[in-house]
Amino acid sequence: MPTQEIIHKEYAEALKARNMSVVETLRLLLAALKNREIEKKGKTGDSELTEEEVVEVVTREVKKRREAIELYTKGNRNDLVEKEQKELVIIEKFLPPQMDEAEVRIIVQKQIEAMGNPPASDFGKVMGPIMKDLKGKVDGTVVTKIIKELLK
Repeated sequence: MPTQEIIHKEYAEALKARNMSVVETLRLLLAALKNREIEKKGKTGDSELTEEEVVEVVTREVKKRREAIELYTKGNRNDLVEKEQKELVIIEKFLPPQMDEAEVRIIVQKQIEAMGNPPASDFGKVMGPIMKDLKGKVDGTVVTKIIKELLK
């Protein structure tokens, strides 16, 4: 079943169960998906999102929550950190299985070796193809950290 249908189904179930925190979070996610559909329709005339585009929107929403958690933690706003963490758990369910750091490290190492061990200034040339291949499967910050470690 496509991810977008799963989100709609879980939204309906949460609504019936009167689980308002899940309802509110999924409503925000569905709004983000709807906005992406509208944006796509304006560009191409077709508003149907592909599975890749849905994963892209979900990934963006997860990233927003992680950044908010980081900022609220720095600002000592534990009440808001807790809220964002709950939303993050709900939204992360809709991401494809994420690769662990060891798997990513192997892929990055192979890419660096394939490029002939480039200097650290070629960071973007290493990052681009890796993120293209791993889009939606890994958080970009993990890839960035590993590349910086290996490109010394």
